[in-house]
Amino acid sequence: MSNDKLILENTIIVVEGKSDINFLSSFIDAKFYSVNGSAITNEDINFIKEAKKTNNIIVLTDPDFPGMQIRDKINKEIPDLFNAFVSKSCSIKHGKVGVAESTKEEVLKALNFKIKYFKNEGKITNSDLLDLNLIGNECSSMKRDLICDKLSIGKSNAKQFLFKINCLNITKKELKEMLEKC
Repeated sequence: MSNDKLILENTIIVVEGKSDINFLSSFIDAKFYSVNGSAITNEDINFIKEAKKTNNIIVLTDPDFPGMQIRDKINKEIPDLFNAFVSKSCSIKHGKVGVAESTKEEVLKALNFKIKYFKNEGKITNSDLLDLNLIGNECSSMKRDLICDKLSIGKSNAKQFLFKINCLNITKKELKEMLEKC
C-alpha cells in the first residue's frame, strides 16, 4: 500500500463497474462494491443494507442518467447513505462519461464534499421552487445547476432537485440567499 493513498477505513464505495474500481483503487484504500452497471438487483440492495451495519457507505455513480437512476434506487431503498458526485464536465474521456473517466482531483473533491441524504422532511415544495424561479422559467435549469454546483450534489432535474434540497434540510430562505450570491 502506497502512503499517498487516501485511506477510508470501514468504508465501502459503491460504484457501477470494474473500471471504476480499478481507477479508484489506484489512489484510494477502501473497500469497493460494483453493482455491475444499471442492472442493480435486489441482492445488491440487500448487500448494501447489510454492509451499512458495520461500514460507512458512499455512493459514487457516473454523472449520467443511468448513474442517477442507480443512485436514486439505492437512496430510495436505503436511507442515510453518503453520496459523492463527480462533475460531468470533469468526467468525460474519449466520448465516455463516468467515474473512471474522471480525475483523481475531481474524485477527491467529490469525496470531500460528500453529502448524507436523510429522510425527506418535505419542507420545500414545488410552489417554493416556482416562487424562486427554480422551476417553470426558461432560466430555471441554469439556476438549479448553479445551486447544484455550489452544493456539489450533481446536476438535477426539478424532481431530483426538490428531493435533494429537502434531504439536506435546506430552507427556502437559504435557497434564496444562494440565488442572490450566484
